[in-house]
Amino acid sequence: MQDKLDVTKRTLLTGALAVGAGAAALGTMTRDARAQLLESGIDPKSVLAKIKKGGTLEVGYAQLPLWFYKDAKSGELKGVYKDLVDLLAKDLEMTVNWHEVTFANSTIGLRSGDYDLFGSSATYTVPRATVCNYVGPLWSKGSLAVIRKADAGKYQTAADLNSPDVTIAVNGGSSDEQRMPPLFPKAKFIAVAGQYSMAAEPVRAGRVNACIVGDTEALALAKRNSEWAVIVDSKNPFDKRPNTWMIRHGDVAWKNFLDTWCGFIVANGEVQRLFDKYANEVL
Repeated sequence: MQDKLDVTKRTLLTGALAVGAGAAALGTMTRDARAQLLESGIDPKSVLAKIKKGGTLEVGYAQLPLWFYKDAKSGELKGVYKDLVDLLAKDLEMTVNWHEVTFANSTIGLRSGDYDLFGSSATYTVPRATVCNYVGPLWSKGSLAVIRKADAGKYQTAADLNSPDVTIAVNGGSSDEQRMPPLFPKAKFIAVAGQYSMAAEPVRAGRVNACIVGDTEALALAKRNSEWAVIVDSKNPFDKRPNTWMIRHGDVAWKNFLDTWCGFIVANGEVQRLFDKYANEVL
């Protein structure tokens, strides 16, 4: 009789434990499900909050060869940063709405809310950083000078351009417009409006001695204008700075997310792979 009673108690105890375990598991599942429904803590005004709502990622861009440009034949947008924006949108399960601007008004469009991300090749400058926030960075770029072949013997290093007899053209609104005068204090400067390539026109026409643009842009310019253009000390770009995307100040969640995403995409080699791919096509 005692044995039967003990068995019965053990059976009841086992059943009770099973029911308790099942209830605990159900409770855990309920808590997990409830947790998934809770707010993420992201500011509802953040660009990152658009993901939950199925929103569109608004992206501004200005054209630069290799980084972000339209194919001359197809009109298709291409480039290292174009492909990276597409990859970002795919990871976020968002569609992209593109806004073409110039570098001169890139920060204006960003600050006014025309787009959420400036996805072109934005080189770091302190004045820009005071009005817009940089992420990443994704890359680093230097600058190079393009001159006429007839002057190749006169200007063999960048330092040779630092002379009162030299006038240098830069792209208006670009980082070079701010950075170059302090680096070449003896030279004179003119800013040329429009796309970066316009800075080369006064060089070709003989109105200035050189133009200074980003290193990859200089290589592309010299390749397209090989009949008259040559690069000064092409293997030694100067004034290297972080190169990446820009967003508005104040969106902490978006900034933190993009910083981590950029670090991930640099570390896994995707940026270098895309650079090599487009360098073979453009440079």
